[in-house]
Amino acid sequence: MHPFFIFVKCDLGKAYDVATSLVEEIEGVSEVYSISGPFELLVKVYIEEGHDIGRYVNEKIHLLPHIKDTQTIITFNAFT
Repeated sequence: MHPFFIFVKCDLGKAYDVATSLVEEIEGVSEVYSISGPFELLVKVYIEEGHDIGRYVNEKIHLLPHIKDTQTIITFNAFT
């Protein structure tokens, strides 16, 4: 499994609704954090190696209601 992160900007007052939808409806979403700054949510996602991250974001995340903008952070290595 390959992890990546998505910053999500929501319609005003809808961050909790979007967070709930992400956790309950989208396969691969591991965790959703409320955050400060220009985005309301930080989403941690795991997908199978070799799957298209861009297609995943476009076809699963962008279609949810009340999402205004996203920024995807692709990961390389995890240091533990």
